[in-house]
Amino acid sequence: MEDDLVSEDDILLWSEKEFHDAAKRNDIGKMQELIKRGVDVKAKNKIDRKALHWAAGAGNEQALRLLLEHDTNVDERDLYGMNALLLASWFGHLKILQILVSCGAKLNCENKDGLTMLHCAAHRGHIRVLEFIMEDLEDICLDKADKSGKTAFHLSAEHGQLEVVEFLIGMGCRHGLKDKEENTALHAAAKHGHSEVLQKIVETGVNVDEKNIDGLTALHMAADGRHYPCVKMLLESGCNVNAQTNKNMNALHYVAQHGCDREATLLLEAGVNVNAVDHQHNTPLHLAVFNNHTEVVRLLIDAECNLDITDNRQQTALHIAAEHGLQDMAEMMLISGVNLNLTDKQGKTCVEVAARGNHVILVDMIIKADRFYKWEKDHMGNEQDSWVGRPLSFKQDHQPETQHLRSVLWNLATKHLCRGEWKILAQHWDFTDAHIRAIEHQWTGMKSFKEHGHRMLLIWLHGVVMAGENPIKGLYEGLVEIQRTDLAECIRQKANAETSSTKMCSTM
Repeated sequence: MEDDLVSEDDILLWSEKEFHDAAKRNDIGKMQELIKRGVDVKAKNKIDRKALHWAAGAGNEQALRLLLEHDTNVDERDLYGMNALLLASWFGHLKILQILVSCGAKLNCENKDGLTMLHCAAHRGHIRVLEFIMEDLEDICLDKADKSGKTAFHLSAEHGQLEVVEFLIGMGCRHGLKDKEENTALHAAAKHGHSEVLQKIVETGVNVDEKNIDGLTALHMAADGRHYPCVKMLLESGCNVNAQTNKNMNALHYVAQHGCDREATLLLEAGVNVNAVDHQHNTPLHLAVFNNHTEVVRLLIDAECNLDITDNRQQTALHIAAEHGLQDMAEMMLISGVNLNLTDKQGKTCVEVAARGNHVILVDMIIKADRFYKWEKDHMGNEQDSWVGRPLSFKQDHQPETQHLRSVLWNLATKHLCRGEWKILAQHWDFTDAHIRAIEHQWTGMKSFKEHGHRMLLIWLHGVVMAGENPIKGLYEGLVEIQRTDLAECIRQKANAETSSTKMCSTM
C-alpha cells in the first residue's frame, strides 16, 4: 500500500496512522518496525496529537520510553492545550507522570481552559496522582484557579470526588474561594447533588448561606437540582431557609417549579415563607399551578398559603388554572376558598378567563363555588344547615343518587324550556349576570340555549343537594315562578317517578 493520506479529513499518512495506533495499544514491535522504515515519530494528526500524547494518555510505559528516545519535546500541546503531562494526570497514570517529570516536563503547564495537572487529577478523582503532585513536587499552588476561576477543590466538589475533597482539605486548601460566578465548592457540591461531599465541606465551618453572583445559596442550588439529601442536610446544618436570590426566589419557588413534593415538605417543615413573591410577583403556588404539579399545590394549600396573591399580570393561581383548564388544581383551591371577584390586568375574573378558554366544566365549577360561598355566608353559624361533614366537590356530578334527577333536568332543558326561559329561571335562583354570561359564552349554534339551560340546571342541583334541600320542590316552585305551571306539574310527576328517591315531594 502506498503511504498516502489516511483520508481527506486527516493529515496523517498511513504509516503515521499505524504508528499512532501502535502507541495507543503499546505495540512496541510495530512501533520499532515503523521507526526503521523512517516514519515521522513526531507526526501530528488534525487535533495536533502525536504518538507521545497517545502513549501518555493510555498509560503505556514501554511505548512512552521508546518514544522519548526519539522525541524529547514532552511539552508540546494538542489543539485543546493538553500535553503528555496533563493527559497522564487526567487519566491517572502515576508512573507515566513520574517518567515525564524525570525527563524535565514543565510542572506549571496548563491547557486552553487553564487546567493544571492538579486540576486534572482532582477533577477525575486520581488520589495517588494528587499525593505525588502535592508531596513530591515543588512549587505547586494548591489554590490555583483555572480560567473560570475554579480551583482543584471546586472541581473535586463539582464531580463528587469525596476522597479528593478530604485530601485537599487535609492539605490546607482554602474552603471558601469563589469562581468567576462567585460559586464556592459548597455551591458546586449542592448543584450536582453530592451530599457526602457537601457534608464534608459543611464540617469545615464554611458559611452555608454564602451567595453567588445571582444571589443563590447552596440551598437554592440543591432545590433547583432536585437533590433531596442535599436539601435535607443543608436544612439540618442551620442554613437560612428563607434566603432569596437576586430575583427574590426562595428555595420553595424552585421545588414548586419542578414539582418536588418531598423537597417541598422539608422546606415547609423548616418554616419557609410559603407566600414569598419573586421578581415577577409569583408565589410558589403560581409556579406549581403553571407547571401542573398537583401534589405540590396540595402541600401548599395544606400549609395555608394565601390563594389570593396576584402576579405581575394580576392573576391569582386560580386565574392560571382557569386559563389552562386545570380542573384538579382549581378544585383544590375552590374547596379551600378563594376570592372569585379578583380581576387580572384585562379586568377578567377567573370565571371569565375559563369561559374565554372554552373550559366549560371549569366555568361550571367556579359558578358552583361562587354560589356555595354565598350560601355559606348567608348560613354562617346555622348548624342545622351547615355543610360540615359532607364531602365537598365542584366537579361534574356522577353520583347514582342523583342520576334520575339529572335525567329529568336534561329532558327539561332540551325538550321543554323555550329560548330565554332558562335565564329567567336562573335569575329566580340568584344566578348573577356574570354567571349567565359565562354559561352563554360557549356558543354551539342556534339551539345552544338548550345546552346552556342544562348546565344551569346542573349547577343549581349541585347547590340544592349539598344544602340538603328538596330539589323536586325547588324545581316545581321555580317553574311556577316563571309561569310554567303546566310544566311544573309534569316535571314533578317525572321526578317523583323514581320511587327510591329520598327527596320525593309529597307535599305538592
